[in-house]
Amino acid sequence: MGTNRHALTTQAISTLFILGIVLLKPLSATAQTREAGPWWPSPHGAGDQAGASNYVTPLKILRALQIPTTGKTYELGHNYEANMPQYTSRPYYLNVVPAAPATDEGSNTVHGDYFTGYIGQMGTQFDALSHQGQTLQMADGTFESVFYNGFTEKDLTGGNQGRGGVEALGVEHTKPFITRGILIDIAAYKGVDTLGPRYEVTMDDVRGALARQGMSEDSVEQGDAVMFHYGWSVHWTNPSRYNDSRFGIGENEGSPGIIPEVAHWLASRRVSIVGADSCCVQIMPPTRPGNVHHILFFSEGIPLLENMELKDVAADEVYEFLFLNLTIPIVGATGSPVRPIAVR
Repeated sequence: MGTNRHALTTQAISTLFILGIVLLKPLSATAQTREAGPWWPSPHGAGDQAGASNYVTPLKILRALQIPTTGKTYELGHNYEANMPQYTSRPYYLNVVPAAPATDEGSNTVHGDYFTGYIGQMGTQFDALSHQGQTLQMADGTFESVFYNGFTEKDLTGGNQGRGGVEALGVEHTKPFITRGILIDIAAYKGVDTLGPRYEVTMDDVRGALARQGMSEDSVEQGDAVMFHYGWSVHWTNPSRYNDSRFGIGENEGSPGIIPEVAHWLASRRVSIVGADSCCVQIMPPTRPGNVHHILFFSEGIPLLENMELKDVAADEVYEFLFLNLTIPIVGATGSPVRPIAVR
């Protein structure tokens, strides 16, 4: 009788132990659901798809419009053409059919364009919040690719398998960027025309550059557009040197950029957009744990502007300006060609 009681007690303890493990599993670090997880719901509200462009409020726009004093404009992007550097193999093809031979006086002449390529992910490009996500294990044990505000791959492509674009977080949800622009000239702070290919831009660099410009960390305000000048666009006509993703091949030694600690600071300042004159804004290949794109995308929904041209605005030491950047509302696109402008 005592032996049976002991066996029953042991069996009961084992059962309770197993049950405890089962009950505790959903409370682990992988217990996220579609409704709540490590970076969602967004501070902009559950279901939001506009991200940090929400910080460009009517009041922010009105204040930014008061910044210019001369009206001088600066192009902050490159021309789109077939020989521009591409990060990985990205096709670019533009064709215009010549007009029909002229025959009669006053007859109409017409041209049209045919384009095919990575329209939203080439040249001076805007990365929408559907551009990058991260794989996570959900509470039910399944794995999901999750993007800004908890949107999953199923939300983005589950219905149409990508035909016609993503079904959520498309670039058409981004609001116009008409805001205060801040240039942080890292190259000038380091006393060089261009940073080296493996240069890590740290918070010490950011503070030093801002101090040199008569600014501080607190100078960067919510909704600002922050641009980093590395001087790297000097290599724009040399794709291998600029960084075509083939590290160690040809002249490609990588490219300079910010590291995760700077991305966390930008997120804490709640800026509306971040850009730089390099392929990827962040140092490539990364030198430390953490993904700058993820930190910015996931935290506040901060999009990126890559492959900018900042040499002129840097040369004139224009560190605060009216910043204009309008994405093309291509429904379902994960990025957009843009023409960013600074007005001093």
